[in-house]
Amino acid sequence: MRREVGVLIDRRGRVISVSVADARGTEFPDLRMGENRLSGFHLLHTHPRGGALSKGDLSTLFLKRLDAVSAIEVRGEGQPGLVHTAHLTPPGTVGEEEDWRILPPVPAFQIDEFDLGAQVQALEEEIARAARTRVAKKDHERAILVQIDQGEFDAEDRLDELAELARTAGAEVVHRELVFRRNLKPGTLVGAGKLEELTSRAYHLDADLLIFGQELGAAQAREIEAATGLKIIDRTQLILDIFALHAQGVESRLQVELAQLRYMKPRLLGAGAALSRIGGGGGSAGGGAIGTRGPGETKLELDRRRINDRLSFLEKQLEGVAQRREERRKGRERNAVPVISIVGYTNAGKSTLLNAFTHAAEEPRRVLAENKLFATLRPTSRQGYLEGIGPVVLTDTVGFIRDLPKDLTRAFRSTLEEIGDADVLLHVVDAASPGADTRLDAVNRILEDLGFRDMPTVVALNKADAADPEALDRELERTGGIAVSALKNRGLAELKEALADAVSGVQRAELARQEEARALAAQYR
Repeated sequence: MRREVGVLIDRRGRVISVSVADARGTEFPDLRMGENRLSGFHLLHTHPRGGALSKGDLSTLFLKRLDAVSAIEVRGEGQPGLVHTAHLTPPGTVGEEEDWRILPPVPAFQIDEFDLGAQVQALEEEIARAARTRVAKKDHERAILVQIDQGEFDAEDRLDELAELARTAGAEVVHRELVFRRNLKPGTLVGAGKLEELTSRAYHLDADLLIFGQELGAAQAREIEAATGLKIIDRTQLILDIFALHAQGVESRLQVELAQLRYMKPRLLGAGAALSRIGGGGGSAGGGAIGTRGPGETKLELDRRRINDRLSFLEKQLEGVAQRREERRKGRERNAVPVISIVGYTNAGKSTLLNAFTHAAEEPRRVLAENKLFATLRPTSRQGYLEGIGPVVLTDTVGFIRDLPKDLTRAFRSTLEEIGDADVLLHVVDAASPGADTRLDAVNRILEDLGFRDMPTVVALNKADAADPEALDRELERTGGIAVSALKNRGLAELKEALADAVSGVQRAELARQEEARALAAQYR
């Protein structure tokens, strides 16, 4: 035939499939390999033009976790020539071929001298031993991060932020990959070659999780998972997981669950529309349109219906929570107590600053403040005091982040809209982190989307004690803010004075508005 012919053989010597194709095109059954073993198949195929094992042969060996792959050279009259064989090596092997070992070629009549069964058994024992050692040593999932750079100036900052998100979620980051691609591949984003490279790296680093900085569609996640055999999540799913981890109050838990269900619902694709049978009926004689006859609702439809029911329930529960929050808000308005909302990028030190303002060193007044992203998920109000103003209410809000997932924005919109009821915004910026200007701009964009960009705002450049002096001076000049250190109680007096001036300005404007309204009413009378 002068074509490559591939034969897939199991460990009992049975032929599973015969394909007229190279190694990549060989027909494989559904391979459900365990983490500590191989697939149980040996691929034997021909090389009509001769030559050693190709890169495609070795990639197939590795990605499919085959017991071995062999290529038989074909002579002019169709007679078998030399046989080239390779098998995998255990994780952590140091050598020229890290993923596989290529055996010396031998004539076809000598191939039986290689004891493949003993080799496979020894290899699986070594893989299992390495896995047991890894489980005994590790406390967290080991993750590889992938951030795609399409020419953005802050691609490295985004990768750093993704690493911080992974750390907050409890993962151990073992490798970070910044991939430059001007145009994304529709199915896998980064292409088959890069996925193969990431799979090899995960194999040697004992990683079991691949985290993408871009949001993945359901089909993309399935295709990448099938190609790598790793657990795949994207940035949105990672943020949702962190929110679920940190949610404390009833309202936060309801909003997080609502966001997770909205994210999950369009990803319940199953096998597509073919599984979406809702017609029911009595066999072939039953009514219904073609394609809807069958046993009734499938698991896919049941899952969708349950999610829809749960979404309706959560939305009603949150409506009740919003009403109660509205009553508390009206109570504050009746008392005429000025309200200052603390906003800023996540982990900028908002909660630490609130504790410093209110001298809340111990529970129950102390607000949770951790060096983690999204430690605060619900608005927390504490009473403070400003010289010349008197009592004020300081409200700590959920931290912002660039490209906040839409599902989270919708779920927390009622929480974020409470910012609009404040008299003054206190915008806290982490001055010690690189890219403080881009984070400040990201928060301003979110405030603009919510319609709060024109509110009176005081900028606090927090963590000034750890900031680079030159960078701090540039930010002070650019923002007109105040340098503070909430942890060391530095600059708080100047910040309180600026807040008092801002609140006084709001009160004067409100008095002028009321006076103008009274004058207008008297004119009409």
